[in-house]
Amino acid sequence: MNQSVYLALDFPNWEETKHFLHTNQLAGVPVKVGMELFYREGPKIIEYLKQDNHAIFLDLKLHDIPTTVMKAMRNIAKLDVEMVNVHALGGAEMIKRAKEGLTVGNSGKTKLIAVTILTSMDKQAMNTELHIPGEVEEKVSHFARFASSNGADGVVCSVHETERIKTECGTSFLTVTPGIRLDGTGDNDQKRIASPKFAKKQGTDYIVVGRSVTKAVNPKMAYERVVKEWDNGIIV
Repeated sequence: MNQSVYLALDFPNWEETKHFLHTNQLAGVPVKVGMELFYREGPKIIEYLKQDNHAIFLDLKLHDIPTTVMKAMRNIAKLDVEMVNVHALGGAEMIKRAKEGLTVGNSGKTKLIAVTILTSMDKQAMNTELHIPGEVEEKVSHFARFASSNGADGVVCSVHETERIKTECGTSFLTVTPGIRLDGTGDNDQKRIASPKFAKKQGTDYIVVGRSVTKAVNPKMAYERVVKEWDNGIIV
């Protein structure tokens, strides 16, 4: 099983999630559990998925005062997932305390990933809505360096920023890249998107694919197509 291609389980509840995974014979593939599913089902969704040997990226994007985040991470650590994330905008102390909570809870087995600039945002939105001046790539790089220096194991970024982050933060600093699309599928609400082939070429560690698979006519075939393109660097 390829451990670098995570499937986004953007479903409203466990029943629909289970039906999708079992119907399409996707037991054991790495998965991303986001806020919609986790807030509906709670920690039991993680237990269900682990029973079918899914590696799990818990995508909660925590952003709160440092003590609150640290205590939340102590609880999350007990779930024994592969990755969990916080917003880099939460600041240095929040990132440090988040890492502390994970380390106390499970000796740091769960990787701490920091969100930089959401892949649903482009330069115009970043500049005008967030009042953050400059280029997206420059700000993502800043947040990556900032996260690395405060204990994060990696960042969520777009594929287009991966190469620069690896150069500035080192090859062991993880990059998790959503916004992955197969040719012929829509962009949806993502702005900074890329193909699995391009993601592999840029040196990213993990890709997250959602609707290109979950909305496909044949989701299993679509997932296998993503994996083949990632593994072999070819478009199939």
